[in-house]
Amino acid sequence: MSTESTISTLNSLIKTTLDSMKGFKDAAEDAENTQFSALFSQFARERSEVASVLQSEVRRLGGNPEDDSSFLAAAHRTFMDLKKAFTGSNDKAVIQEVERGEDYIKAKYETALRDADLDPSARDAVEKAYQSVKAGHDRASALKHSID
Repeated sequence: MSTESTISTLNSLIKTTLDSMKGFKDAAEDAENTQFSALFSQFARERSEVASVLQSEVRRLGGNPEDDSSFLAAAHRTFMDLKKAFTGSNDKAVIQEVERGEDYIKAKYETALRDADLDPSARDAVEKAYQSVKAGHDRASALKHSID
């Protein structure tokens, strides 16, 4: 894989991760349940850290890292749905939207990791980031199943 292609893959992951971070920040602000607010704030901090690691990798490769989310991204639309779910004050609907967003971001990282041509150092960074994303996904899934 060319360096340009690796940078493009990383920037796509950064954009999705920033979408997720912003969505969790919004969710934390809108949550009525303080337990959910704290959890979503923690998710937002973790996603910020993941994005920073990937941004550093893009810089190492000589590229310009994404530094903002995209309002057109599917992850952002998912998190906008999450925000709408909060207005109904239905914790179950909110948690279902969180898990749906987590499914999206987890799949995006898995797709990047299946790319056999990804730069080896970038692959290491994506793998480490994926571990954080997967842990967040698993926590959201467990939360969803705990309220079913």
